[in-house]
Amino acid sequence: MINGNLRDLDSFSKWKKNSTLKALIALSKYLGIYEQFKAKVKGYGIKWESQSSVESFLRMMNRKDGLMDWVKKSAKVLDKNLSTFIEFVMISGIRRGEAINAFNLIIQLQRTGKLSSYYNSDLQCLEHFRFEDVFIRRTKNVFFSFIAKPFIEGVNTCDPISYTTLKRRLKDNGMKLRLNELRDHYATFMVHNGLIREEVDILQGRIGKSLFMRHYFSPNVTELRDKVLNAITGMTKKAELKLLS
Repeated sequence: MINGNLRDLDSFSKWKKNSTLKALIALSKYLGIYEQFKAKVKGYGIKWESQSSVESFLRMMNRKDGLMDWVKKSAKVLDKNLSTFIEFVMISGIRRGEAINAFNLIIQLQRTGKLSSYYNSDLQCLEHFRFEDVFIRRTKNVFFSFIAKPFIEGVNTCDPISYTTLKRRLKDNGMKLRLNELRDHYATFMVHNGLIREEVDILQGRIGKSLFMRHYFSPNVTELRDKVLNAITGMTKKAELKLLS
């Protein structure tokens, strides 16, 4: 496809098309022909596929039951680092890659005495936007997450984790990887517990930078924090987990 017809990409499923396109971009950069390949993609009119709001809704509605049982089981069979990470994903609602970066960054900064550059203890908030090269991207971003101080202190006692290790440990224990479902669960739970959809979109990084700037740097952010932390307390009680939140 690098040298031939890109039209075949349009015959792939959304997931396969995006994955193949990512691989071709990586290969073109390795070969030193990225600019030529980018022009070729534009010439063929190839577009990234995104999930529609209807598809997102159906995915959430078709989510398999037993997610909280899965979380509770993971807490029993995984070590402290990995089980705490799964809890972190559940109460932050951010994407898998963002969660891994955030979790490891908390640990790294704590060990170097610089956690205050990331965690705003007054707002009990991880300020992802301060690390723009890690968390702010063209199509996917996340700006901040409200996480209670006790849970952050618990993360500080952990070691960094990797996706490969988590996936392997779950497989060894006969468990599937369900991190994406935790993100859906977070959104649904928050809406059912007093947040409006637009607030959830801000927390999960589905809004533009300009809207974030208007909302976050305003007195209303403390009200949003209180609603989120109260909802998280209810979420952890429902899951019957002894989270540090």
